[in-house]
Amino acid sequence: MSLNLLSAASALRSVGSILLALLILLLMITVHEFGHYVAGKIFKFKINEFAIGFGPALYKKTKKNGEVFSIRALPLGGYCAFEGENDDDATDASAAGSAPSSDPNAFNNKKPWQRIIVLISGALMNFLTALVCIAISFSAFGQLLFMTYEVAPLSLEEQVEYAGYTFQDRDIILSVEGKDCYLSTDLMKALKGGKKGDVYTFQIIRNGEKVTQQIKLRSAATIDSVTDTNTLFESLGIAQKDGVYQMYSCKAKFGFFESLGRAFVYAFRIAGSIFTVLGQLLTGALGLNAMGGPITTISVTSKLASQGLLQFLEITAYIGVNLAVFNLLPIPALDGSKVVFTTIEWVRGKPVNRKVENALHFAGLFLLFGFAILVDLLHLF
Repeated sequence: MSLNLLSAASALRSVGSILLALLILLLMITVHEFGHYVAGKIFKFKINEFAIGFGPALYKKTKKNGEVFSIRALPLGGYCAFEGENDDDATDASAAGSAPSSDPNAFNNKKPWQRIIVLISGALMNFLTALVCIAISFSAFGQLLFMTYEVAPLSLEEQVEYAGYTFQDRDIILSVEGKDCYLSTDLMKALKGGKKGDVYTFQIIRNGEKVTQQIKLRSAATIDSVTDTNTLFESLGIAQKDGVYQMYSCKAKFGFFESLGRAFVYAFRIAGSIFTVLGQLLTGALGLNAMGGPITTISVTSKLASQGLLQFLEITAYIGVNLAVFNLLPIPALDGSKVVFTTIEWVRGKPVNRKVENALHFAGLFLLFGFAILVDLLHLF
């Protein structure tokens, strides 16, 4: 009986964690669409519907101005539907069966610079939400920084060579060569290409005090991709137990204003790490299995978010920055691609054939769904 109760409790926790992950994703998508909505209202765009979720409507309410607010069955999405956003050219209207809207407040009838602001406002709202989450996390809990939980012992010969040039157990790393370290990618960039015996200047917190410490690499930092953390930790002289390097995260407290400033930097560092990963994917330094689709994202998010408020804020912020960066990429179907098409229209004084543009966005959406399914499948094999 007790085993059955334990199994039931475990199942409930798992379901709760998945629901929490879905809630975070739905929240960030809704925030994204709300960014489009707010910018659209500022410039008096006609909005037909603001929907939370996709699929059949569970709840609908029509406002006096004709706007529809709806909550839909599938929680992995949402949209802000502007009047005339997907209309074809007037010349193609009869063939396409979608005549351009004559409403002056329709999306494509607004000035290009106004459309661009509306398009980027979703990503901006995601980024601002992530920034708020980071600021709250840093102020309430402290910033998570790398701590040398345990340093690898030295041989008698090495003790002479490395005397005064090593970490101690539980040192907290603040910066290297004057550059703050927020993520593993910061350490990797600073040490990449370093040879055994090269000396780097670190600022650390040791026994509660900020001190400067010179560190001599114990092995070459031959770092090819963001997954080479073992190479990084080995070069710093971190101990290994049961195949796991003893380098962990530790909460470091800063004053309110310093925490706020570090929150800004941290948000931009997350964005930079995303571009690093994308660059390494394009060059082949990283494989596709380093990416994750919706299933992987929900799995990772559920594990982290259910650990506590700190982890909830951290993963929410990370997803927010990811959505902001990803949506601004010039990939058909994403906001970044629509910004490119609108900019071309602004420069040349007339739009690219709307039918062609819509076809490209549809193809892009199809490919994005296919890619998301592929990277999830790669994690299963």
